Amino acid sequence: MSKGTLFDKVWNAHTVKILPSGQTQLFIGLHLIHEVTSPQAFAMLRERGLKVLYPDRTVATVDHIVPTENQARPFADTLAEEMMQSLENSAKEYGIRFYNIGSGNQGIVHVIAPEQGLTQPGMTIACGDSHTSTHGAFGAIAFGIGTSQVRDVLASQTLALGKLKVRKIEVNGALPPGVYAKDVVLHIIRKLGVKGGVGYAYEYAGTTFAAMSMEERMTVCNMSIEGGARCGYINPDDVTFEYLKGRDFAPQGEDWEQAVTWWRSMASDADAEYDDIVRFDASEIEPTITWGITPGQGIGVSESIPTPDSLPEGDRAIAQEAYEYMQLSPGTPIKGTKVDVCFIGSCTNGRISDLREAAKVVQGHHVAPGVKAFVVPGSERVKVQAEAEGLDKIFEAAGFEWREAGCSMCLAMNPDKLQGDQISASSSNRNFKGRQGSSTGRTLLMSPAMVVAAAVNGKVSDIRELN
Repeated sequence: MSKGTLFDKVWNAHTVKILPSGQTQLFIGLHLIHEVTSPQAFAMLRERGLKVLYPDRTVATVDHIVPTENQARPFADTLAEEMMQSLENSAKEYGIRFYNIGSGNQGIVHVIAPEQGLTQPGMTIACGDSHTSTHGAFGAIAFGIGTSQVRDVLASQTLALGKLKVRKIEVNGALPPGVYAKDVVLHIIRKLGVKGGVGYAYEYAGTTFAAMSMEERMTVCNMSIEGGARCGYINPDDVTFEYLKGRDFAPQGEDWEQAVTWWRSMASDADAEYDDIVRFDASEIEPTITWGITPGQGIGVSESIPTPDSLPEGDRAIAQEAYEYMQLSPGTPIKGTKVDVCFIGSCTNGRISDLREAAKVVQGHHVAPGVKAFVVPGSERVKVQAEAEGLDKIFEAAGFEWREAGCSMCLAMNPDKLQGDQISASSSNRNFKGRQGSSTGRTLLMSPAMVVAAAVNGKVSDIRELN
């Protein structure tokens, strides 16, 4: 095994050849597909008379366009129904494993692959979705790809990619009360910028990440793309192996022991060289919220919206755009900002531990009058588990709606949309203009616990003051 970072080791192990362009032809161990970016890719295969080379390395589900209230077929949205049928037909035609609604395994693509043990250390993973970086939490190298690249992986099981530099992001220390993995990654993006990671893979290291659960690590890696990085990962350790053991697709028996030995060997060496190293102190992070129109426009809940003169000159134009779009005034506290909609879910924060924490916080409280609040489990398995634990009843008693699994109001390619210029407290990953389904809708990103605090008070609130 070659020495160096995990990124180098995984890249080298999957290199087929160096292409004349200088790019690497990289073998992809696992290809995840969904209903939005695959229909065109399959159409391109048919046009060229190509087959899916390794159908057993492709896994399909539906998530982006599925309704979370009424999932009766055919869907009311004819385009959504067409996309569903297209994927159903393609999966059948090419012999691809497909987790449809009602299978017990359907859900957001970046939730179902880890929970089934499909995602494993040392893998290369690709999916036609930008938040594929989630899978790096397991010590995998995972890329979001475009539709033509989805076609390439289906046809050849390889991708042509330029090799990335590696930046090590170290966070050390215990997180203060009320501070979660979401706050950590929002803090990193705030400090390094939304373009800071361009050309890099991010390796998250340090005692803070070592202490996180796998689901917390997934939250961090999920948002690597929001900081401009092509992928983000955490070295596999005992926490990783404990999570994977016994899952559907995890190795069993003697194969398990061999796998763990190999997985350990893939971790970055102590003397690995990095292109850049950045360090943060966990004690300096507080509950963090975005105020603007990029994930980098974030502040601590005790802070005020930055004034133009407090920002670097290069950030002032986008800040001005954000003030106008968000209807927020520079210099005013973010705390107390009125909210209309509160959403808990997405591939960032729709896992069982997210729902448990949110339920724990909301117990004994109720959603404020005039606020629409809802919880969308990340998968059918998460939904079943949450209901077995009675979390749905806690949410409903507090005035939250309890929904079916799907992407929901993360990108709103489904009926879950903001109306007009409503402002949303959201546990999702993007606050771009119009991201949540209305061209004038406004999004504040925050942790699920902070979404609960906002829902209960009807305004941005400090989770540390709720109970």
